[in-house]
Amino acid sequence: MVSTVAEILQEKSGDVKKIDGDATVLDAVRTMVDANIGALLVTVEGDIAGIFTERDYLRRMAVEGRQAEDTLVRDVMTSPLVYVTPETSVDESMALMTDRRIRHLPVADGGAIVGMVSIGDLVKFQSKQQSFQIQYLTDYITAR
Repeated sequence: MVSTVAEILQEKSGDVKKIDGDATVLDAVRTMVDANIGALLVTVEGDIAGIFTERDYLRRMAVEGRQAEDTLVRDVMTSPLVYVTPETSVDESMALMTDRRIRHLPVADGGAIVGMVSIGDLVKFQSKQQSFQIQYLTDYITAR
């Protein structure tokens, strides 16, 4: 049986943090720190326009010497948005993240964002699945 992103979302709250593109990067960083997350979806005129991540901060703010209180999120967000659906397999999601060198994937269903998964979520899920498989095989072998 192929595991899907939907199985990971069942374990999560489904609350995806967003910020308006006209907010400052300082506001975005504060929001991320307060929520203990590494990415925010960015809205422009109410629509999802991109994503702002810790990596965006490092590459487009710190390295370029921009000031967080003077820079708008829309000017440093990553766009276009790369996303998956609930039916996307965990393996495919991991491959996409590895190929694109990203650590957060929004999950869209019917045009609406229904969640967000991180590389940590995927690794934790796969680790749990492997533990179940190992236990099953151990029980099968020792039952004889």
